[in-house]
Amino acid sequence: MDTTLYDHRGNPVAYFEDEGGRLIYLWSGHAVAYLKGELVYGWNGQHIGWYVESVLYDTHGLRVGSLGDKCPFMLKDARNKADKRTKGPLYERRTEFKRPNFRRDYSERGLEEFLRASAGALFEDLEDTAGTE
Repeated sequence: MDTTLYDHRGNPVAYFEDEGGRLIYLWSGHAVAYLKGELVYGWNGQHIGWYVESVLYDTHGLRVGSLGDKCPFMLKDARNKADKRTKGPLYERRTEFKRPNFRRDYSERGLEEFLRASAGALFEDLEDTAGTE
């Protein structure tokens, strides 16, 4: 079952899919990150944040996204998702950051930008789809 992640404006940007671990996909169909407990790792192996109480935080403790019930704005309707693309191999996980104090403020970096940056070189075609979603 897919679970939608919304940005700070209520836009559906990404979703979780349970596949033996919690994978995060962009609406474009790219698998870009995954959960290991409450830690969030980019496909490139970098620790990029935490997922705690339905909120996705960056490494500075700022919010970047959330489930609908934690979003501070009215939720926008979800458009149709693209078919899932083939996932490349995961990079080796790197050491995680020290957990910061989580804040209610949102990062200036949007959820989609945050997740795209974590995709790594395997997803160069993400640049080709930027702005077409």
